[in-house]
This record gives sequence, C-alpha cells and structure tokens, in this order.
Amino acid sequence: MIIVRIMGGLGNQMFQYAAGRQLAAIHNTVLKLDISEFKNYTLHDYGLAVFNIKELFATPEEITFLKEPESGSLTKKLKKLLRRPSKLGMTHIREKQYHFDPEISVMPDSIYLDGYWQSEKYFSGTADIIRNEFTLKLPQTGTNLELARQIESCESVSLHVRRGDYVTDEKTNLIHGTCDLDYYARCIKNLTQKVHRPSFFIFSDDPDWAEKNLRMAHPATFIGHNGPKKNFEDLRLMSQCRHHIIANSSFSWWGAWLGRHQDSIVYAPKRWFNSPSFDTKDLLPEVWIQH
Repeated sequence: MIIVRIMGGLGNQMFQYAAGRQLAAIHNTVLKLDISEFKNYTLHDYGLAVFNIKELFATPEEITFLKEPESGSLTKKLKKLLRRPSKLGMTHIREKQYHFDPEISVMPDSIYLDGYWQSEKYFSGTADIIRNEFTLKLPQTGTNLELARQIESCESVSLHVRRGDYVTDEKTNLIHGTCDLDYYARCIKNLTQKVHRPSFFIFSDDPDWAEKNLRMAHPATFIGHNGPKKNFEDLRLMSQCRHHIIANSSFSWWGAWLGRHQDSIVYAPKRWFNSPSFDTKDLLPEVWIQH
C-alpha cells in the first residue's frame, strides 16, 4: 500500500496523485489517498473525485501506521521517553527538495508520500495511465460543449491568467507573484509568428481583470462561466486547445500537459516563484518554451 497526502488546489492534488500512482504501479500495490487536510482547509476543496482515477481513501489507522506523529504528539513523546526506535520515520517520506528526487522512484512499498512532487519525471513511466485516469467522468454539455467545438474548429490557444490568492494573500504573493502583462505580450507575439490565424481562449480566476487588461489583436474568447466549483471544466477545455500559454500555476501546467495534439506549442514563464530558493529545473517538460 502507498498512501499519498492530498493537499492544495486541483493542480497540486493531481501532481500528488500522479506521483503516488506511479509508485503504486511499480510495486503492483494499491494507492490510497489521505484527504484529512481538507477538514480544516478552506481555500480549496478536495477535487480528484471528478476524474476516472482509482479513488481509495486511507483510513485513520492506516495513516497512523505509516505517518510519523506530529511534533509534540503524545505518541511521539512516548516513543522518545521509552527510547523505542520507530519505523515511522522510514515510512513517512517527506519531499526534501523542489526539483526531481530520483530516490522516490526506488522507494519500497508501504510508505506515506508527503509533498508536492511537481515534475513529470515522477510519473513519466506511467504517463499514459495518468492521461487516461485524468479524464472526466461526466461528458461535456451546454456552453462547455459549444466551446469545445469552437476549440476543435480553429488554431486554438489556451491562455491562463492566475490571480486569486496569488494577489489577495500577502504570503502567497510573496512566494509566487503573478505573470505580468509583458510576459503574455511576448508569448502572444512569438506564438503568432508560428501559428497561422490563432484564436485565443482565455481562462482566469479573475476573468473581469483579464478582459480589461489583456489587449488582443486576434479572436479572443474570455471564459469565466464555470467558476471555482467547476474549475475541472476549464481544465478540460484547456487540454482540448491546440497550443498553450500557461501561468506560473500547476492548474494550467496540467491543462497543457493533458493536451492530445502532437504539434502543440507551449509557452511557460521562466520565473515560477518570486523566491530564488526553489530549484524549478525539473518543473517544465523540455519541449516547452520558457519566456
């Protein structure tokens, strides 16, 4: 059994599931999800239930067996008092660096994965499985189906503007920051030199800001009807586009990565974080263009 801690927004949850899924496949064992984080987490909801994943939840007893007790917990104090070495420290695997850690792929069975695991290298061996399992259970209908048909009929480009807590939360803003308008202008200019008559489909958690501030000399459709409760519908529409301009966001990372077009052009920001302490060398696939 592999247990993976699920936390953060939908894009983060997808990275965590994908890393755990590959390790479980290597050992031909079951993957279970620890979603206890969402009991007290108000910024995002658990979101993986919309996908065709193997969704099994770890019990509190299973989590306790593999996860190291929290600092200051009674269990940890008793172990220290009795001087009993615990195997928990060996089974609770915390992410020790932001870039790819090759040791994860050779970890044994019966571990608890605790981290973000934001690199396709953690699941490159099971990429086809991940793509299939990250399809949505429900079919497209209504406005989303109409948009999907438009996207299919043209040289569609998804463009993602991530704002939300990147702007409103001071701590998050200090860590992440946002992609400025110059970034989008550079990407649009470069892409239009390679793609004949592109049509842009703009996705944002702040669609009003995006529509007011993005100056488009090409056909553009601003998409804001799904909202945060149906952000998975935006993700599916993104993945159906032929080309992509992503933000410094795991959400649009997946929108581009799940795309099925072989000739896809993907632009991504060179600077993913404000803080230089994160080594992002393994974050973006090599074929993506950094700007």
